[in-house]
This record gives sequence, structure tokens and C-alpha cells, in this order.
Amino acid sequence: AFPRAMRLPDPFTPNLKVDQLPEIAQHPRILSNFVAAISSNGLRQDLDSYLKTQQPKSFLEWLPDRLRNGDSSPGAPYNVLAINSLVVYVGSQGILLLQSKNLTHSPVMEIFQSLMTKFDAEGRYHLLNAIANQLRYPNSHTHYFSCVLLFLFAETKNEVAKEQITRVLLERLIVHRPHPWGLLITFIELIKNARYNFWAHNFTHCSPEIEKVFESVARSCMGPGHAGITASPASNSADQSKTVTPSTTPTP
Repeated sequence: AFPRAMRLPDPFTPNLKVDQLPEIAQHPRILSNFVAAISSNGLRQDLDSYLKTQQPKSFLEWLPDRLRNGDSSPGAPYNVLAINSLVVYVGSQGILLLQSKNLTHSPVMEIFQSLMTKFDAEGRYHLLNAIANQLRYPNSHTHYFSCVLLFLFAETKNEVAKEQITRVLLERLIVHRPHPWGLLITFIELIKNARYNFWAHNFTHCSPEIEKVFESVARSCMGPGHAGITASPASNSADQSKTVTPSTTPTP
């Protein structure tokens, strides 16, 4: 869904400069009370304090526990509502830092990177889905969270985490069209930009079936004229050196 008056830029445009689109400066309307889930348990106050002062340092250590349900919900260990609320709230603060060209080494990215490290696989999955939910039509949130996902993929040393980021994007791309605009531009950037070395990761060619899925989705996302981009890991390494689109890539 996107505003009726908006004409979506073609995500398949070569060398599309997402950060230069006028729509990227516009904030989306959020009608729901997205801070309710972190206000009821006092987490919002602690978040505000850390975002302003980066104190106390122990905040990042106990934050994951504040996003769990505890023993009262054995079948649902994570408070998914609180995770979604935190992502949107913290991201809204991070957009101001992105406008000042300071995405990395910010308290916002420290929170996201810490959760990626300290969460188990289920917790990371909920976190990444909450981020991917914001990849919609062109607006400030879409641009910011696209940069966040790409930054997390580039910076993590955990191959399982890279695979999970890819999984979250792929799960939304294998369904019938139309796909969200922000989802497309994020995945296109991930598979085209040599910085991410996407096709060199083992999970992209761990089996013939998986390889075919990646090839099919990549062809679909790249649009006409790019059918050979995923022919093989070897050929892709050559293509990557020629096709680099840094428009949505955060500057480290």
C-alpha cells in the first residue's frame, strides 16, 4: 500500500539514487500507538536515557531480557509486540542521525547490533521481521530501515545472521506480486553491490534447489535484461565488480 497521489519510482532503474528521491525526506503516517508496548513496562524511559547519554553501559546487556515474556508464556518466549514497538521507536530517532550522515557508531545502531548478537535465532528472526515490516513505499522509514538491514548484513561476522537477513527478505519475495517497493530496492542492492559479496556466501548455493530459488527471485527482482546475473557464483563475482549501486548503502 502507498499514498494514492504517489507515483512509485521504478525500482529497476539502473543506478537508482534512493537517497536523492524527494519522497525520502517525508515521514510516513503511523496511526497506531506504536510506543504502547514499550511504555507499559517502563522500557521507553530507559531507551530515551540510553539514546541521549549512552548510559548506563549495562543497558545493552539486560535489554534482551526486557523483550522476553518470561516463564508466564512458555510457548512464546519473546514479546513480539515490544520488539516491533522498539524497532519503530528507535528507528524514528535514528532517522535524525541518518540525516546528519552518522548512521554507524550511533546509540541506535549499537542497540540493533547488540540485539543481533545477544538474541538467539528466534529473537533475531522477530527483530529482522520487525525491521523488514518498515520496507514499504518511498519515505524516510523505508530508506532508514533499508540502510539498517544492509549495514547489519555487511557488519556481522555471523554467517547464520547473514542467512537470516536473507531469509526474511526472501520469504517476502517468493509470494505473488506486487512486492513492497522498499523490499525490492533493498534486495536488489544486496545482490548487486559488491560490498556485500552476496553470491560468495555458502547459503546461496548450499543445494541445487536453493540455488534455483535464488536465481528465480534474483531474475524477478532485477527485471528484464539481467537474467544471467546469478548464473553461477563464479560468474557473479565478475558481474559484481561491474555493477555497484551505492545509493542505499550507509557510509561507515
